[in-house]
Amino acid sequence: MTSQAAFSLKGRNPDVLTCIANLSNDEVFTPSKFANRMLDSLADAWAANSNGANIWADKSVRFLDPCTKSGVFLREITSRLTNGLFAEIPDLQKRVDHILPRQVFGIGITKLTGMPARRSVYCSKHGNGPHSIAKSLSNEQGNIWFARTEHTWVGGKCSHCGASQTTFDRDENLETHAYAFIHTYDIKTRMAELPGDDMQFDVIIGNPPYQLSDSGFGKSAAPIYQHFVEQAKALEPRYLSMVIPARWFAGGKGLDDFRKSMLSDEHLRSIDDFLSASDVFPGVGLKGGICYFLWDRDNPGECRVTTHFKDWPVSSANRSLLEEGVDVFIRFNEGVSILGKVAAIESKGANSLSLPMEKRFEQLVSSRKPFGLTTTFKGKTAKAANDVKVYQNGGTGYIAKSKLSTGTHLIDCWKIFAGRAAPGTGNRDTYPHRIISTPFLGEPNTVSSETYLCIGPFDTQSQAESALSYLTCRLTRLLILLHKPSQDTTRKVYTFVPTQDWTKQWSDEDLYAKYGISESEIAFIEKVVRPMEINGASDDD
Repeated sequence: MTSQAAFSLKGRNPDVLTCIANLSNDEVFTPSKFANRMLDSLADAWAANSNGANIWADKSVRFLDPCTKSGVFLREITSRLTNGLFAEIPDLQKRVDHILPRQVFGIGITKLTGMPARRSVYCSKHGNGPHSIAKSLSNEQGNIWFARTEHTWVGGKCSHCGASQTTFDRDENLETHAYAFIHTYDIKTRMAELPGDDMQFDVIIGNPPYQLSDSGFGKSAAPIYQHFVEQAKALEPRYLSMVIPARWFAGGKGLDDFRKSMLSDEHLRSIDDFLSASDVFPGVGLKGGICYFLWDRDNPGECRVTTHFKDWPVSSANRSLLEEGVDVFIRFNEGVSILGKVAAIESKGANSLSLPMEKRFEQLVSSRKPFGLTTTFKGKTAKAANDVKVYQNGGTGYIAKSKLSTGTHLIDCWKIFAGRAAPGTGNRDTYPHRIISTPFLGEPNTVSSETYLCIGPFDTQSQAESALSYLTCRLTRLLILLHKPSQDTTRKVYTFVPTQDWTKQWSDEDLYAKYGISESEIAFIEKVVRPMEINGASDDD
């Protein structure tokens, strides 16, 4: 019976690390299949720049995961080194006792995650325990360290990560989430303190925590992954690879300097962009997709940008990350040529993807709270004399015109209202989708709460209807998408959209002809952007 049971279960046990539930969207565990994908990219780059050498057969290479959670990167690196060093160190125990003390290092992000990481790598929660496969480690943590770190509070915020003191100034029995790798002004000194000597790492790889809540209930949570990238660069490894949210391409709270630094860094040699985070992290609600990058210290050059989405053909191109006249990353390779054609017509051939200021549709788009009314505003249910209609969250109401002091030049004009939050299906990024919520006409004597942006003013109803038809065009909404990092649709996302002549009803056929959009580019646009009908709008994505 026992032998029969063993036979029936052979090869059927799942990888235990695939069975661990994510603690939160802040600390997402990396599937082993995806970790190996990143390690393959690293190995390919190492071979290409080292006359075909096998990184896993080099006993001098040191690896660091500075944000270890499940230990999957360290486990897979150890496995690869164990196979790769067989010829040089045939004895398995000697091989393991070389790899684990000298080549593989990690920093647990919390005390809790440090334990499964050690079990993944050492097969024991103690590096020097009786069950550990490493027989030459001298302490319990081995080379997967965790040191409780405190935030540095300045004016109610942590000066390192921006965490809220009211949220994270905790009892000593609770995790501080003050990650050791980023809570230091001198990362090289900190790293010397952890392993006990001045250690240079050849490869830094990992999946850092993405954000810390600042009591903003998710939407205003502060990103922190950029700090891990910056600290890793400061250690000057030969290669750096991390998987991070893709919102930094065009937006993100407090990410302007990080985006500028990344896009101007010629050592960033590849970006693999996944339009849907759920394709990599099943069940994780992370809008805007994710990416992993490879940074090469010694070999600057153009970046290979590769886009992945479900069963779409993979798109890959070598290109500059920062296009002339643009301060964001153009996410789609196809989008670069399309935007280039639009900009060339509107700029009369100037060598830039930027539109002249006088041609930018964004100048017609209001900022937040176009009339000074918050999202929670609820107008009166009955109209009185001198009241204006308010388009608000959940319907309409009324407010006295005299109570409005913001956006007054728009009240008596024709305009367009468009929702600030784009439609979506739960936490999934889907294509094709509509990019923006269905816009609608705003007649004179109408206003809106912060739920909507206001586009205008227009002198006549026919002008407003012309602009409305323009917003339904797929090409228009693709240009919005190229500057749209998340579900939030702000004024800034209209940066790449040119104004038009508001004397006609616009169609995609008109725009394709005007800008010389090719058949293949049309096919791409129609694969990404869903049709939109103003009367009887298509279903939400």
